[in-house]
Order: sequence, then structure tokens, then C-alpha cells
Amino acid sequence: MVRLATSHILLALAACVYGVPAPTGTSTSSAAQGNPTVPYASGNPNYPLWNDTIDYTPEPIRGKLGANILGPHNVPIAKENPDLLAPPTTDNGNVMNAKWPFALSHNLLKTGGWARQQNVNEMPIAKEIAGVNMRLEAGAIRELHWHTSAEWSYVLKGSMQITAVNPDGQNYLATINAGDLWYFPPGVPHSLQATADDPEGAEFLLVFDNGTFNEGSTFLLTDWLAHVPKEVIAKNFQMPISAFDHIPEHELYIFPSNPPPDNRQAVEDPQGQVPDPYTYRLSQVQPRQLEGGTVKIVDSTTFKVSKTIAVAEVTVEPGAMRELHWHPNEPEWTFFLEGNARITLFAAEGNARTFDYQAGDIAYIPPAYGHYIENTGSSTLKLLEILRTDRFQDISLNQWLALTPPELVKAHLGVSDETIAGFSKTKPIVVGH
Repeated sequence: MVRLATSHILLALAACVYGVPAPTGTSTSSAAQGNPTVPYASGNPNYPLWNDTIDYTPEPIRGKLGANILGPHNVPIAKENPDLLAPPTTDNGNVMNAKWPFALSHNLLKTGGWARQQNVNEMPIAKEIAGVNMRLEAGAIRELHWHTSAEWSYVLKGSMQITAVNPDGQNYLATINAGDLWYFPPGVPHSLQATADDPEGAEFLLVFDNGTFNEGSTFLLTDWLAHVPKEVIAKNFQMPISAFDHIPEHELYIFPSNPPPDNRQAVEDPQGQVPDPYTYRLSQVQPRQLEGGTVKIVDSTTFKVSKTIAVAEVTVEPGAMRELHWHPNEPEWTFFLEGNARITLFAAEGNARTFDYQAGDIAYIPPAYGHYIENTGSSTLKLLEILRTDRFQDISLNQWLALTPPELVKAHLGVSDETIAGFSKTKPIVVGH
């Protein structure tokens, strides 16, 4: 009786937090009536039972299920993850962990900044996309380098000056601001430098189209030359060995420097400039207004050089959600910029699991997994929905059912004509409360 009462108190508190009616008891009437094929799904609610602002100790109890914890209890982690400690009854089977906070990543501290990463070592489900969070003080440089994977970036704060040279010898230089993007194809050498526009420098998100990507495996200019005999370097540039007396004996990676001048231009290049820019000013794009939020979508149709990464910058208002959908062939790597959210991953064969997310967390959804993104907080949720693809695409459950013959939908779900008429024939993307 105590366990049942505690559960109902938690559900009532969830009702207050999320603006939904509190349960009055277990609904069994519809299930008892049955169905010609299978029983009806339970009408019991499955709201998160608490949020991370609660001032009591959460317990793994939902209704008549579970029991309190008698042993050691990591309460701060439990407060942030209600749907792991007390999962919805709709969860079932096995789904790999799909949450990783950058706060749990090992941080590489350097003079002038830092970098921390997530790849398959931290989140094994994320087989096709990896991420790095990097910080540069004003003027600091992420040294000249290249990768075997494509690099996509979103500037979180401050402004950045980037340079690059493509295989045809054409060069590029640009300065971009918070909310803007860059993309470098595999093998293209480039550099990154924080400007003095913000006295604190800059911070940015890097995304790579390979889940096994390791930031430590980057091809660095100084690391390369430190491992080439000096006489070979001199012969390559047709200069005396003494010209290279001051090259570093090991990699620089991130190092302090003077901020770049505002009027810096690309070096004059007889081959000309790159044909398609390596940057995109997403911050200047007007978002599309939706019922429960906004969206900006960028892929290779608008950012031509970005052949393997597409993005939707999405906001979701309190009580609203990114609709039930899936991506046919594309894995999704989602980064939460602001707010609180939950996602249930449907992996087929009766497997489903729900995760909770806060700002700074990463979610990963494999191709074709059904899912939603719900705002479970009291402020606007902002996120980057990043797909490994050249074209952003998804399939909306709402639109699918609206464009399917009504008789088929009724045969599956037992809904009324009035309900079917309310389905949307265009993608809602974000739906309101």
C-alpha cells in the first residue's frame, strides 16, 4: 500500500510539472472488453515521474511495479534520468544506451583551450557519427591539420576564422559567428582560430561522419614535420636546414596566439578561390514557424559542399514535441543546446527504451528507429538534429496515416473517422501541447 501511494504521489507531481491530468486509478475497462484480435493497449499514463529540480530522493517505483533502493544510490544521476530509474511501462526488451553527456567525456586541456570527444568507445550504438566539443581562447589556434573523415561544425559561442586549401590548390578564408556552420571534406587541410570579437574566445561542436573517429588520430602539421628528417624537409622546400631550426619537436594541437586581424584576406592564389564555400551562415536564416516551435534545415541543397552531414536546428516550446517519425536510411546524432527532453527509441520486435536529456547531452538514433523528442521542461528546448546524409529527410507518422486509406487505418488502430480527419497531410515536424 505504501508503494502504491508513493507512486500515485509521484504521478500527481508529474501532472503538476508537465501540465497533464493526474491518474485516478488503473484503467481496465477497455482492456476487459477485448478486441477481435488482441486486447486494447493500456490507458495508463507514462509521464516522467520527476525532473532534476525535485528536492526528494527518487525511487524506482511506478504504480505497483518496483521497490525503493536500499543500497547505495547516486541521487544526482537518478534525478536527471527518471525514465531509466522508473521506466514507462511501454518500454520493453533491449535497446543499447542512446545517451552520452559530454560532461562524462575525458577532457584534453591545452594552453589556449580544450577538447573532449564522444565516439563508439563512449556510446557503442553510435556507429556512424562521432562528436567533439572544443574551446579556444581569443586568438588561440587549432593547428593546421586534416582528417580521414569529413568535419562538420556548429559555432556555439564567439566567432571563428577558418582557412583551407582544396586538392586543386584553391584556398579559402572566412570568419563566422555563433550559430553558423563549416564543413571540410575528408583530406582537406584547414585551420581554426578564435577571433577577438568575444573576449572569452569561442566554443564549437564538431561532428564527424564516422563513429570510430578519434580526435587523437588527426593528421597535424607539426606532428608530421617533427617525424621527418630535417634534411628531407629542407630538400622539399629547397632551402637550407637552418631555415627550420625552430619547428616544434612535437605537436601543438591547440596553442595561444594573437587574434587574427579583422581585415585579413585569403592569400592571393593563382588557382583562385574554392568554387563552393566551406561555411554557411545558418545564424542569418529565418526559422520556419511551427505550431509548437521552429525549424531551420540545411543540407547539400543549400550548403553544397556538405555531402555527408545535414542538420535541422529545432526549437520546441514547453508542452510541445518533435513529432513521431523516423529517418529511412540515416542515423541521427542529436545535440541538446538548451532545455530538457525525453526520447523513446522503438527498435522493432517489441524493443523500446526511453531516455532523458539535458543541455550538453548527445542522443543517437540508428536508421529507421521510430522516435519523438518531447520537451519535458518549463523553458524552450533547442537542439541540433544531425543526420549522416546529403539530404535531410524523415517520415512523419502523422502524415503517413493521413495519406493512407482511412479503412486501413481504422482496421489497425480502431480510431474514428473524426480522429483520422484530424491527421495532418503535411508534416507537422513540431506539434503543440
